[in-house]
Amino acid sequence: MAISSSFTSVHITALDAITNVNSLFTLGVFIGLSFNPNDPSNNLNSDPNCIPTAAIAENLVAFHVYSFSSFLFSSLVALALKQAIRLSRTSSAVAHINRSALRVGMLVSGIGSASGCAFLMLALANVVQIKLGTLACGSPHALAAVVPLFIFVPIALLVYVTVVVYAFTR
Repeated sequence: MAISSSFTSVHITALDAITNVNSLFTLGVFIGLSFNPNDPSNNLNSDPNCIPTAAIAENLVAFHVYSFSSFLFSSLVALALKQAIRLSRTSSAVAHINRSALRVGMLVSGIGSASGCAFLMLALANVVQIKLGTLACGSPHALAAVVPLFIFVPIALLVYVTVVVYAFTR
């Protein structure tokens, strides 16, 4: 089925937005990976009972890598879809784009982006624990930093996933 120019234009705009947001978050991931969790002078925790374990530092690195992988996956899928749309528009033949494949690709890209956000949120929670003290010891500063993170990011992800699912069904 031939798809109208405005239809593909909307999809290209949505795919551009996904890749732009993923790029910003990927930059944040790289900045986070440059942080040395074992530097004793790089924390604000004065309570010896709230010192983070090595597992928290390991999780910090792992969640950053998972986040990066998810954003990279999402961006590559989005870029591939954009390229397919552009190639079909510039070919001399009538443009045929499989709407189902386009929708599934956009959904998969959205899932990758949402997963990257969730992993980045978990990585940030570990940064907070390393710098301000563990959540298990009840550090008030760590809780004050993490509670908004665990409220606002899931709300934003819920809105994002709702819009992606809405676009997927249209």
